[in-house]
Amino acid sequence: MPLSQKSLDFLFENRLHDSREWFVAHQDEYRALVKQPMEELSAALGPLLLRIDKNLSIEPAVGKTISRIRRDTRFTRDKTLYRDNLWIVYRRREAGGYPPPCLYFEVFSDGRFRYGCGYYYVAPVYMETLRGRVLAGAPSWQAAQQALERAQGFALMGERYKRPHYPDADPVRRSWLELREISVSAGDSDAGLLFSNQLAEAVAERLGQIAPVYDFLLETAQATPAPAGRR
Repeated sequence: MPLSQKSLDFLFENRLHDSREWFVAHQDEYRALVKQPMEELSAALGPLLLRIDKNLSIEPAVGKTISRIRRDTRFTRDKTLYRDNLWIVYRRREAGGYPPPCLYFEVFSDGRFRYGCGYYYVAPVYMETLRGRVLAGAPSWQAAQQALERAQGFALMGERYKRPHYPDADPVRRSWLELREISVSAGDSDAGLLFSNQLAEAVAERLGQIAPVYDFLLETAQATPAPAGRR
C-alpha cells in the first residue's frame, strides 16, 4: 500500500504527543500506516536505483535503508522523542576508505517530500578533495555540473562560508567551492504523486537525471583519505 494522508496524520499526531506510552498504544497504526508503506516504497525504489550504482545496499527494513521513527537523544540537547519526518537512504557498504555518498528520499508530515544525493555530514578533508577536483576541472565534475544544469528543480545544498573564500573563481565553480558540506536535492508537495503507486518510478527517474553528480561525489570519496580510526 502507498503512503496516504493517514500516514502523514500519524506522523504529526505521534510527534505532537511525543510520548512512548502513546506510541506503544498505537503501534498497530504505525505498522499499517507508516512502516509497511515505507518498506514497500523502499522495496520498489531500491532495485531501480541499482541502475545508478549496482553496489548499493537496498534492504527494505527499518534500521537498514529506512530511518527509525524514534530519535537518538543521547548526544543532543533536543530531547524530542519522535520525528515527524522519515527517510529512505541507499548507500554502498563502506570499504575502508572515505564513507560514500547516499541517494535518498524523505517525507514530512506536512506533505512535503524531497530526494537527492550527497551527505548529511561531511568532513573538511572530503571538501578539500572536492574543491581540488573542481578547480582542476575534472571531467566527472564537468559531467556533474552539466547534469545539474539540465535537471530541473535540483539545487546544490549545504552550509556555505560566511565570507567568500574563492572570490576570483567563476560563478559556476564558486557555487561548489564555497560549500562547507554538500548535497543535491529537489523538493515536491504533489499529494497525487506522493500517495500513488507511481512514486518509486518517478523518484528513480528524477534521481537518474543527477546520476553524474552522484558519480562525482563517489569518485571524490574514493580519492579522499579515510578519516582517522576508519583505516
